Amino acid sequence: QVQLVESGGRPVQAGGSLRLSCLASGRTFSTYAMGWFRQTPGKEREFVASINWSGGSTSYADSVKGRFTISRDNAKNTVYLQMNSLKPEDTAVYYCAAARSIATITREYGYDYWGQGTQVTVSS
Repeated sequence: QVQLVESGGRPVQAGGSLRLSCLASGRTFSTYAMGWFRQTPGKEREFVASINWSGGSTSYADSVKGRFTISRDNAKNTVYLQMNSLKPEDTAVYYCAAARSIATITREYGYDYWGQGTQVTVSS
């Protein structure tokens, strides 16, 4: 069982930056692929970024490529999402997820554990 706790979400102005963190419980964090998803009211949860178990492979949604960076520190059981050049359309609840996989995963159904989410609000 893995428990995930996100942090770092807050209001920010367009063009600004935020770094989200996701702390995972358990001793097997380094064996999981990790991902970030986001959701706005009335819409389905959408893929943002994923990172494989070692951090050597990443995947991004086209909407965030070049602006967001996913990384992980297996010694700290933590995955990060660095978000730069934020836009109002990035406003959402951001969720961290863990998958029993060594490869990156872009599909929501591929993930086994989810955090409770952290709110990011970008104002124009």
